Order: sequence, then C-alpha cells, then structure tokens
Amino acid sequence: MTATANPIERVRSRVGDALFTKIAGPGGYEARDRIHNTPGPRWFPPGSPMRRVHGDASTFVGGLRALLLQSLHPLAMAGVAGHSGYRGDPWGRLARTSTFLAFTTFGNADDAQEMVDRVRAVHERVRGKAADGRPYRASDPHLLRWVHVAEADSFLRAYRTFGARPMTDADADLYVAQSGRVAAALGATDIPQTTAELATCIEGYRPELEATDEALDTVHFLLKEPPLPWLARPGYQMLAAGSVALLPDWARRDLGVERLGGPRIGRMQAAIATKAVRWGLGTAEHTHARPKY
Repeated sequence: MTATANPIERVRSRVGDALFTKIAGPGGYEARDRIHNTPGPRWFPPGSPMRRVHGDASTFVGGLRALLLQSLHPLAMAGVAGHSGYRGDPWGRLARTSTFLAFTTFGNADDAQEMVDRVRAVHERVRGKAADGRPYRASDPHLLRWVHVAEADSFLRAYRTFGARPMTDADADLYVAQSGRVAAALGATDIPQTTAELATCIEGYRPELEATDEALDTVHFLLKEPPLPWLARPGYQMLAAGSVALLPDWARRDLGVERLGGPRIGRMQAAIATKAVRWGLGTAEHTHARPKY
C-alpha cells in the first residue's frame, strides 16, 4: 500500500486494500502483477466492451444477480450445491471466480487459455444426480450456455445501470459477442452474439427453470446470511438490493424476493454502494505498475 499524508487517501487506501484482498484472495496482488505486466497478445484489446464491463465496480451487483439467476436451473444448481463448497468456503470460491474473470479478460492469451483448461478439467469431474434423479455434468454444453447467458446478461445489465460510463447498443452487442468467446472456450455451444439473441436465449430456458429447495437455500445464504462481519453488511445489502432489482419480474417472483424493496429503491441503494466501491478500489487499482503491453 502506498503511504500518503492525506487522511482521506489513507482511509481510501485501506478500504481499497481490504476490498481487493477479500475478492481476489491472499495471492491477489501477485496475480494482478502477472495479469497486467506479462507481455503478449490478449483475447480482448484495451478499451473493448469486455474490459470496460469486467473492470467496473458494477460487477459486484452483476455477480450477485448472476448467482441468483443461475440458481433457477435445477441441474446447474445441483452441481453448485454438490461440488462448489460455496457455504464452506464462499470467499475461496469468489477468489477463484474473480481470478478466472481477470485472467480471461485482461491476461495474455496463453495465461487465459491455461485458466480455461483448468476450469474445463474441473468441470469434467463435476457430475452427479439432482434431487429429482436427473443426471447432470458441469461439462454439458447446454448447462454451460445457461451459466454463461445468465452471467453475461447480469454483468451487462449491471454495467448499463451502474457503470462509470454510458454504453451504446453497438458496444453492448459487442460485449455479448466477446464474452461468448470465453463461453465457447469452456465448451458452451450455440452462444448468443447480440443482446437480442441473449434475451431470446434466456427466454428459451424458462420452461427448464424452477426455484428448487437448493435454489431457495442459496438465495437465503446470499441475501439473508452473507459471510460478512456485521459492519460490512449494510453496504453489501445495498449491492444485493440492486441485484434483486435488476432480476426479471418472473425470477423475483419464483425466488420469493419480491418484497425485498422495490426496483426503484434497490437501484438507488446499489448506485450509492457501487460508487463507494469504485471510490475504494480506485487506490487499490493503482498500487501496481500499469500494463506494459
């Protein structure tokens, strides 16, 4: 952490460091150095929509929304509940997810591919049966597509609502196409390339979606008993209110979260919380050398 005589900047630096290490894990700074300072071609160029969306503080809201939406697919949820250890090690899972996003979005092409290969190897081992007896496997292209479209839609909606800069419709389409490159590398097929195709794809999954007991347990864990100290919970709840507000009406109804504040209030709370996160992470983001490529 860079020393500074300004009390406000000292507070900002502490907040940013605490946020970053919580999200990225104990090896987060070393991973950041490798991601940004290793030379070589990248999957996505500087200034691209993929980088804008995944580099913004609005990903906090988008990530929560994605988890809530993804939980509605019984087979995807069965895999998470049975293999991810999200209750026993939620911060470890968050660190692994954030590291994957960082390497595939900002890292050089070799490191991005290595990260994808690791995840694919894990997916090959994740298989079993849901509570209703149906078999599932994490490497199923159909399930991979669901996880992807729920995530892409969530990150994009959060950015267009709470992001630092406005995004044109053309750039939103490009984000969908760019994020699809990672999904394809993971093994998903028939991947949407525009926001219109993304909406159609999500609607096509509606007959398969259901708020199972496992999904409702996940919602309770994320919204009612997050693994955070009490002092941190108010800010988290503001972000969570925004994630709920951005869900489709049918998803809020199925998950039983319609009464957790109205969409307007949720958006207002999340806007404030996102700005606070952006303020805090601003310093942490600049504690290391800028990219050399």
